[in-house]
Amino acid sequence: MTSVAETLAQGTAVLRDSSASPHADAMLLFAHVLNRGREWIVAHSDATPSLQESEAFQKLSEQRSWGVPVAYLLGSAGFYGREFLVNENVLIPRPETEHLVDEALHFIGARPLRVLDVGTGSGAIACTIAAETSATVHGTDISPAAIAIANENASRLGVADRCRFYVGDLTEPVGAQRFDVVVANLPYVPTAQVPRKPDPIAYEPREALDGGADGLALYRRLLGTLAPLLNLDALILLEAATSTMPGLARIAKSALPLFAIVVGRDYAGLERYLRISRCEDSR
Repeated sequence: MTSVAETLAQGTAVLRDSSASPHADAMLLFAHVLNRGREWIVAHSDATPSLQESEAFQKLSEQRSWGVPVAYLLGSAGFYGREFLVNENVLIPRPETEHLVDEALHFIGARPLRVLDVGTGSGAIACTIAAETSATVHGTDISPAAIAIANENASRLGVADRCRFYVGDLTEPVGAQRFDVVVANLPYVPTAQVPRKPDPIAYEPREALDGGADGLALYRRLLGTLAPLLNLDALILLEAATSTMPGLARIAKSALPLFAIVVGRDYAGLERYLRISRCEDSR
């Protein structure tokens, strides 16, 4: 039987040619299998994992070497300080999307506003806003499997009483309801640029990635539906690819000519989202 340290080293070796962070990935997978923290693994390097644990770790390491994202193998992903259940039916939450949450939280403050999260996926944005504020959040997604995950995350995080999720296309499920904040992280990768396996992104649902020929097909449709759904002084936050930002801004200006549009940047300083409001000082 091999020790914890030796088993970890074997997993790291399996990932060396396929992962940008083989040791970190192996550590996460091994900690998951052992149901222990990473600190325990370091402190008990001479311990002996069971045969079942070793085999489970080997299987996960092999799957990761094929390109399967770590989050899918673990069944969860971190976002805004919380863990969200994820699987192959939903996009893995990205750190860049936390900027949308920051903007929404700043705008909402202590007010019990109504929020719409279009294309909610795992519900990461919706549940985070509900957990951080007194807002009521409604989320839509065309995938029933995604909505099931979002409902489960809302229950786990104790916000199910202020989160409502609907299966349907964009804003169609919310009908004539009105909202103070609309947030959307819709598919925005141009079709020709959607990654292929073994790129880990290619394991995520294509319908959550593919934004059509120019990456803006869904945003074009969404922006055409928003005006009747907005309360006075409403805020709209839209995430997209840096390359598509000028086109998205033009579409937004055409659809909402009375709104001010500000481009926001991500952690790398890249243009990542639009902040659309009736006046720039409406925070």
